[in-house]
Amino acid sequence: MLADGKIVAVKKSTIIDESKLSDFINEVVILSQINHRHVVQLLGCCLETEVPLLVYEFIPNGTLSQYIHEQNEEFPLTWEIRLRIATEIAGALFYLHASAAFPIYHRDIKSTNILLDAKYRAKVADFGTSRSVAIDQTHLTTLVHGTFGYLDP
Repeated sequence: MLADGKIVAVKKSTIIDESKLSDFINEVVILSQINHRHVVQLLGCCLETEVPLLVYEFIPNGTLSQYIHEQNEEFPLTWEIRLRIATEIAGALFYLHASAAFPIYHRDIKSTNILLDAKYRAKVADFGTSRSVAIDQTHLTTLVHGTFGYLDP
């Protein structure tokens, strides 16, 4: 909780590792360019501590994965709700690919990287493996990143 009473989430790297540090820095660079209602909002960061810290808006209802894989009587995932959540995620991805200043490719979309806010609206999270591409760039060649089974084409 911040001094003004706002509740936030702090993402802290578990190990001191150069590749993890570059993922954190990449996430700061990507998220500082984004403002969309279905993308988790980065509020601040600290890269000068022993391990990097990222401060996000707090998303209270956990991950979409929890609601898909665990029985939840308080909020059952009906087909209408699933379709709404899928549409919200698709809208966020469309924004990232087509409407951001530079196209951004998430590269690790999966149910554990989709958070649900207080009204159970989808928020795309975890941009550590994302890439930004210049407008005039027609190809991007990188190593494969992400979670096996959830890799972008």
